[in-house]
Amino acid sequence: MTTPPTDRPIRFFHRGRVVEVGGVHPTRSVLDWLREDARCSGTKEGCNEGDCGACTVVVGELAQPGEAGDPSVVRGLTLNTVNACIQFLPTLDGKALFTVEDLKAMSNGALHPAQQAMVDCHGSQCGFCTPGFVMSLWATYEQRRQGAAAPTRQQLADELSGNLCRCTGYRPILDAGQRMFDLPAVALDTAPVLAALQSMKRSSSFEYASAQTPDRFHAPTTLDELAAQRLAMPQAQLLAGSTDVGLWVNKQFRPLGDIVYVGEVAELKRITEVNGELFIGAGASLEAAFAALARHAPTLTDVWLRFASPPIRHAGTMGGNVANGSPIGDSPPVLMALDAQIELRCGERVRRMPLTDFYVDYMKNRLEAGEFVQGLCVPLAAFERTVRAYKISKRFDCDISALCAGFAIELDGDKVQSVRLAYGGMAATVKRAAQAEAALVGKAWSQASVNAAKAALAHDFKPLSDMRASAAYRLQVAQNLLQRLWLETRAVDPLPLDATSVWAVMPHATVAAPTTGRATP
Repeated sequence: MTTPPTDRPIRFFHRGRVVEVGGVHPTRSVLDWLREDARCSGTKEGCNEGDCGACTVVVGELAQPGEAGDPSVVRGLTLNTVNACIQFLPTLDGKALFTVEDLKAMSNGALHPAQQAMVDCHGSQCGFCTPGFVMSLWATYEQRRQGAAAPTRQQLADELSGNLCRCTGYRPILDAGQRMFDLPAVALDTAPVLAALQSMKRSSSFEYASAQTPDRFHAPTTLDELAAQRLAMPQAQLLAGSTDVGLWVNKQFRPLGDIVYVGEVAELKRITEVNGELFIGAGASLEAAFAALARHAPTLTDVWLRFASPPIRHAGTMGGNVANGSPIGDSPPVLMALDAQIELRCGERVRRMPLTDFYVDYMKNRLEAGEFVQGLCVPLAAFERTVRAYKISKRFDCDISALCAGFAIELDGDKVQSVRLAYGGMAATVKRAAQAEAALVGKAWSQASVNAAKAALAHDFKPLSDMRASAAYRLQVAQNLLQRLWLETRAVDPLPLDATSVWAVMPHATVAAPTTGRATP
């Protein structure tokens, strides 16, 4: 029997105690509550769309069984950075919220090592971005403080890629990230946090409403409850990581109506290997999902670390990225190259289809009324092919793609046995380049065949022109990425797998400079 939902205030751990919040709109952001209601003004508003990192906070949750090896787990507690500006307050229910104001208490009134190191290394100038940097540094400090080795400079750069600064040039901030591990250690006392989270644990769904609006916030806790609620409320807005939906509210001032939040459904977050496939639940975070893919195909690590920023990857889900259907979403090209299927559920009915068949037009897909994405299924055999993924953007880190490509190729000697060429950012939907693939299959993996496939690409797509790139640029880069694939995988004298291997064939003006030494987490 399903336990009836509870209708009560939002409860979460903040500043050393459990707080209860009622009477706020369901879409009130964590940032606005912090600054205007809790009077914790250390957290800053910069872009209000999850790009700049000035509002970075850390959310803590009880670690689940099987998460012991997760680097975000700190003594029974998962700690992840998120952007407070696009997180709705009801999603904090049952969790812990840490802000820059908490660090002083941890250090008995002194500066925390993450703060002291910023002072010592002159890592702050105007100071507006500094609290966000400090919170990202603190999360890194807690996660890596007891490790065998402090993070490398490149690992620090990766973990700070969601924090932007226009004063210091980043070098002193990275210096501070290294120095904080040399200062006297300060550890978060997780015992009171864990006790508070245990006291707030619930087995029933959470329902929240406010007198300000008739709209309600629903948070089911089981997959069956979610399916029943979605069937009963097909027009309700599904909410996962809020990395897109938060912008609808902040930038477009769109009313959402009733909200069904999937973030409390543990079954939807599972990532398993069964029956010869990797199953990624639609509620699994982008960070966890890409980590699972990269374990099987390490060549996907770079596109994983360049997908938005850590706070976005911690909050956002791969299922949401796929369901949203943006032509510049970076997950679908990779998944299409891996022959992924999408699993859909409506009530008790579950169906699958190839992801390549899911999109029908710009931001339109084959979801039926009352249906939702339950998971993504990647055959393990797909990882036996040579897999590559390339992201092209104006800024190397934390930027939206002008073009993203997912490739998989299987060679029989020097002949192409099979190939998948999927592109995002080229047209209204992400799709495979059917004519370019046909130009390669059965042919020798040679420069002549690659040239034929590059010519066929012009017939596969009518590229878009927008603020990120012109149609001509997109087509040229799409063709150049095919050249890159050949250079990296040809049987004779393949070039090394790093950004410098194709620097000569990419248009220099709008491609970020190559980096070296990026470490796999």
